[in-house]
Amino acid sequence: MIIDTHIHLDDERYRDDLEEVLVRAREGGVERFIIPGADPSTLSRAVEIAECYEDVYFAVGVHPYDINSFEGLDFAKYVGHKKCVAIGECGMDYFRLEGNDAEKEAKKKRQAEIFKAQIAIAKQYKKPLIVHIRNASHDAKRILLDTNAGDVGGVLHCFNADDELLSLAEENFYFGIGGVVTFKNAKKLVNILPRIPKEKLIIETDGPYLTPTPHRGERNEPFYTILVAQKMAEILDISIQEIENITTKNALKLFFNGFLDKIA
Repeated sequence: MIIDTHIHLDDERYRDDLEEVLVRAREGGVERFIIPGADPSTLSRAVEIAECYEDVYFAVGVHPYDINSFEGLDFAKYVGHKKCVAIGECGMDYFRLEGNDAEKEAKKKRQAEIFKAQIAIAKQYKKPLIVHIRNASHDAKRILLDTNAGDVGGVLHCFNADDELLSLAEENFYFGIGGVVTFKNAKKLVNILPRIPKEKLIIETDGPYLTPTPHRGERNEPFYTILVAQKMAEILDISIQEIENITTKNALKLFFNGFLDKIA
């Protein structure tokens, strides 16, 4: 069995055939789905889906690209929901920073403030973090360490294969592996994967984005987690069953440890 720990089922690209997408995934062995809270404008849709399907859960958070929405998001309204399992996706992303040097520094500072605020919320409610890091490994790691974010732990979503972040495995952080690992140009991730402790690996799609080979160019969906698991098994030279068992156990520990009893 597989748990898709990061799937944007609230995206418009699933609206017309969501039921079919979930059925295909379940038939392929996916047993649970987590919708990350990236865009507050679609959060109500994520909650609606989670309430409709027993095996779907959600997180509440603000992506670095949407930090202007942070003040308007009532975290307390959502974090106590019985299907809310995490805070995020939140973090740091310098990939699309625009403006002069002073403007870029101001934007970095603002991202840091919002990231720290969401870490504080995670610690307040004892929820793990879904962390987005792109072109900002050093600053993001420093914030995670300085705020003792390891107290709640979390996942480095779509792990960027940066050596600097590997030590976060010792700080109660897991590494989300998705379709990128199947790409021809993913040599850095392929090389670093064996260095990640197996007990810190989880699987994700990030659908509808980052569709694995050989379906690149198509909409990604949870059914394709099997392709990620196959590639991970190949790289680590273990069976696909072992990959499924390891990553499912890890995801249950991170997101559902002591949680399922509360909603049973």
